[in-house]
Amino acid sequence: MGCAISGLAAKAEFGERSTEDAATAAYPREDQIQMVKESWKVIRDDIAKVGIIMFVRLFETHPECKDVFFLFRDVEDLERLRSSRELRAHGLRVMSFIEKSVARLDQQERLEALALELGKSHYHYNAPPKYYSYVGAEFICAVQPILKERWTAELEEAWKTMFQYLTSLMKQGYQEESDRQRHLSLSPKERPDKRNTAL
Repeated sequence: MGCAISGLAAKAEFGERSTEDAATAAYPREDQIQMVKESWKVIRDDIAKVGIIMFVRLFETHPECKDVFFLFRDVEDLERLRSSRELRAHGLRVMSFIEKSVARLDQQERLEALALELGKSHYHYNAPPKYYSYVGAEFICAVQPILKERWTAELEEAWKTMFQYLTSLMKQGYQEESDRQRHLSLSPKERPDKRNTAL
């Protein structure tokens, strides 16, 4: 089950960006948006299959990711994972996010809000940002066989650009929620008082 960008290559291809880099992730160009949208029309017919393949591959190439999913943490048998209703359901949720993202590529503000919210919710799931880029890499590996001869280097670059952009926003959302929770955990005396900042 080889894929040019799976495994360790995912880090290099998708970049381990810090939250400071969130604003520098490139938004897909218009031609990339059209390529992604056209390819999605083919991919969406197999979203359940892609979701399962994506997560099974993720757990194969990055077994440490299973620690985030308490339902799959102790499952070693990949066949059992492939037939798991819970994995199928989670795969469909992720594919639904990708579908919404594709639909909002022409509406950057709405797309940003969607990705930021997902990052914030992942804070509450204890799903750290270091794993986010792996999902995009495994998605690309899962859809290549579905798209067959339609798959090109340009299409791969378009999907990578979209995932890098979304991942950077999710990381930003995670960090914002982490900061908010840390602020809420401070006692009122420890909180910076915005009203008394002038000397």
